[in-house]
Amino acid sequence: MRILTVIQGKYGQRILQNLNLNGPKNWEIKSWTAPLRLPPIIENPEEFLPQKLPQTDLLLSLGESTGVAELIPDLVKMSGAKAVIAPIDDRGYLPAGLKNQIKKYLEELGVDSVFPLPFCSLIQKSSKNEYIKEFARYFGKPRLIVVSNQGRIQKITLEREAPCGSTRFLKEKLIGLRIEDAEEKAGLFHHYYPCMASRKIEERFGDSILHSSANITKLAVKWALAPHLLP
Repeated sequence: MRILTVIQGKYGQRILQNLNLNGPKNWEIKSWTAPLRLPPIIENPEEFLPQKLPQTDLLLSLGESTGVAELIPDLVKMSGAKAVIAPIDDRGYLPAGLKNQIKKYLEELGVDSVFPLPFCSLIQKSSKNEYIKEFARYFGKPRLIVVSNQGRIQKITLEREAPCGSTRFLKEKLIGLRIEDAEEKAGLFHHYYPCMASRKIEERFGDSILHSSANITKLAVKWALAPHLLP
């Protein structure tokens, strides 16, 4: 699968690095770095777009401004992308109204898209598109398998990990901990990584995206630990 990642700063760079290090070897991952400064409303996209982009199957939009989000339709046209993943880890990067506009425009182009909020909530059932499903096999909502010995975590296998790399960080921190302590510690380690999601309260669910992401991590650990807890 060919993936084109669009990055702008540290948020996207960290995700790109994790994909390159831990993604399937047969994935072909390319990137384009968008300008750091983009106007809030882009009237002439060609002023900010590169002359050429590699052809791709999946466009991964990891910008840190509304300007990058506005460029998504043009990036799709240039790259021939057949699917788009544009995570919402900060509403400042992709407000709800703009997301709806982009999704509608992509539908008119015949391009599937998902906007996971947060990115680590993505699962294969999030889309029927083959490229989005393939990506979500490996990256998205964490899924772990724990092996324990004498009440402590001995080994952790990652079936699916958070795109940012936090699950691997968490894995190393949890090894050796007592089973009964691991779930609570998981939330702390998630923040220590650190999580770069927004701290602002979302009206949609009355909590911050940051806290929602931490809860996803804790729940993944809880499910992995369940077979090892005494009734």
